[in-house]
Amino acid sequence: MKSSTNTSEILGTKTVKKLLFSQSAPAAIGFMVMSLNMVVDTFFVGRYVGELAIGAISVIFPISFLLSAVGMSIGIGGGSIVSRALGSNDEEKAQLSFNNQISLTLFLAFLIILIGISFSKPILTLFGAKGAIFPLADIYFSIVLIGIPFLAISMMANNNLRAEGKPKIAMIVLLIPSIVNIILDYILIDIFDLGMSGAAWATTVSYLGCAFYIFFFYLTGKGQLKVVPAKFKLNKGVVTEIFKLGSVNLVRQGTLSLLAIILNTSLFYYGNKNPEMGGETAISVYGLASRLAMFAFFPLIGIAQGFMPIVGYNFGAKKFGRVKETINYSLIYGFLIASLICFILTYFSPLIPHVFTHDQKLIHYSPDAIFWLFITAPTVVFHLISPSYYQALGKALPALLLTITKQGLFLIPLVVVLPLYFGIDGIWYSFPISDVLSAITCYYFLRKGVKKLD
Repeated sequence: MKSSTNTSEILGTKTVKKLLFSQSAPAAIGFMVMSLNMVVDTFFVGRYVGELAIGAISVIFPISFLLSAVGMSIGIGGGSIVSRALGSNDEEKAQLSFNNQISLTLFLAFLIILIGISFSKPILTLFGAKGAIFPLADIYFSIVLIGIPFLAISMMANNNLRAEGKPKIAMIVLLIPSIVNIILDYILIDIFDLGMSGAAWATTVSYLGCAFYIFFFYLTGKGQLKVVPAKFKLNKGVVTEIFKLGSVNLVRQGTLSLLAIILNTSLFYYGNKNPEMGGETAISVYGLASRLAMFAFFPLIGIAQGFMPIVGYNFGAKKFGRVKETINYSLIYGFLIASLICFILTYFSPLIPHVFTHDQKLIHYSPDAIFWLFITAPTVVFHLISPSYYQALGKALPALLLTITKQGLFLIPLVVVLPLYFGIDGIWYSFPISDVLSAITCYYFLRKGVKKLD
């Protein structure tokens, strides 16, 4: 008799429509609350600390994501191995991959903390913490850095939980830090008036709570994957495969971080060219719009996250018809949802800033940024599904190239060139143009890859 925890088999047997929903919905809910977490941070610091605090958070988020990307990248690479191994009934490889991921994540996370502590000022300056924004960013970063190992292990575990067919537990992993953070934001910022340090401690403690839940889940033997210290010893073949596949996400985050550096520098420069606006306000405008994007796109991220274990398992089981079916439904559902997001946010763009701030400059300049960032939202589904497909199949190079297409090939050059002709508006125009160009590219290679399944 099979163990009750051996739930991965449903990835190859359950109806694709139902399976995609059952995998994607918990991931979407988890990412929604996680993204809401960021929106709530922005709300509280914007309301109780001020406009500059939104700018400070805008600077810190890409740094935090880059640092946490270590755990996420290991989890994505290792999770791809796990889903394909379970699909081909290779239990030993799945277990070895999982335990090697634990070793790698903990080691690299603590190494990152040392680097962050040693080089905090140059890092913050590089990412755009300029002028009056720097002191606030420094406070936030120094505290959030403590929680990075806990965030890294949480991101790693999340991908593996989906790989073994436990999307609801993966959802809980994302819900815990978000709920804890929201509660603590209210207590520490509103009630105790701790400002930026309160927001930072709320975030750090929330990561700790999440990691505690994960350790409890696995150490009590509730997962199909098991914590086996004897398997912590790194296996060269497994580690190489983890890094090859995980590097896709790491490079993506690295590209996003490079984009953040260029964006914040350009926003500060061209914002200051408009005396009525100012560089700090320009950074805060983008900070508000980008936090909104993280929240708005949670259903699409959920679809992409639910998509990967289904495709990986069925590819490993050589059920190529189910792979194609999963792709088709993911694109259709994703496009429809993204179209709705586009309509809501562009239509209500003049009203949205009022929710987060009383600052009149931020209220005045934010609607244009929100409009241009979301006008081509339906194209995002192609940016997510295409690289996810190749990642699920274990094909690292095409996944990597497609992942960085938007930011690396199109957006970064446009952000550099267009402001020369259109000023700060050129930065906003860069987003829809890069969205369309990268969507065409991603769709072409996705279609080409799917034809090989015939």
